[in-house]
Amino acid sequence: MALSIGAHVDQEDPVAEAVARGTDVVQMFLGDPQSYKGPVVRYPGGAAALRAAAEAAGVALYVHAPYPINVAATNNRIRIPGRKLLQQHVHAAAEIGARGVVVHGGHLGAEEDAGAGFDNWRKCVDGLDLPVPLLIENTAGGDNAMARRLEAIDRLWEAVGRASGAENVGFCLDTCHAHAGGIDLVDAAAKIKAITGRIDLVHANDSRDEFDSGADRHTNFGSGFVDGDSLVAVVREAGAPVVCETPGGVEGQTADIEWLRARV
Repeated sequence: MALSIGAHVDQEDPVAEAVARGTDVVQMFLGDPQSYKGPVVRYPGGAAALRAAAEAAGVALYVHAPYPINVAATNNRIRIPGRKLLQQHVHAAAEIGARGVVVHGGHLGAEEDAGAGFDNWRKCVDGLDLPVPLLIENTAGGDNAMARRLEAIDRLWEAVGRASGAENVGFCLDTCHAHAGGIDLVDAAAKIKAITGRIDLVHANDSRDEFDSGADRHTNFGSGFVDGDSLVAVVREAGAPVVCETPGGVEGQTADIEWLRARV
């Protein structure tokens, strides 16, 4: 069975966006990605219509949770609204028939105890209803991030593993974030699988910045600092659906999808 390679697309009509790129997998936001406002399904006819259209077209949908969510935070005014918003997005994703919800691992302040952040993740998963898988994504920056370095991912997974519902938590590996976060892509997928036991989704992106820069700036394949062979190796080893979060709209992303298909 061929590997599904798709893209992050505009949310108004993700099925049409998938068709335009010749793919069967897309990722989207539900509402404003920079806001604490609840999810919104902008597809004409709402959630049920989008679910039916995606099923009819054979398109797998993934939802990316809003960026402000940081369930690791020790600040109640950040952590508690974030948990609530994440739960809302999980339920909305289930209504459209999504395969999973991607959320960033989050971070603490430089002087805070990382252990508190990992335990907050355990408490979060304990309290979530997960009708669709929650996919924690590795992040590019922050010295006290929950999912930047392999050592942190190991501690995060140990904490999450003690939560009720841990079997519904998976991993999303972002190649730009790994590169910028100081994880060597050559064996990144194998090392993460050794920690988590699974990779459920790959965000395949080149990076505009050098290794271990901490900068989260995606670019199209071959135009950044990520070694192409290493990126391909990650996709092969992961064996999971792929979403290209690269610029250029239909033209740029279709070129990236074809570039990756030709090599994988």
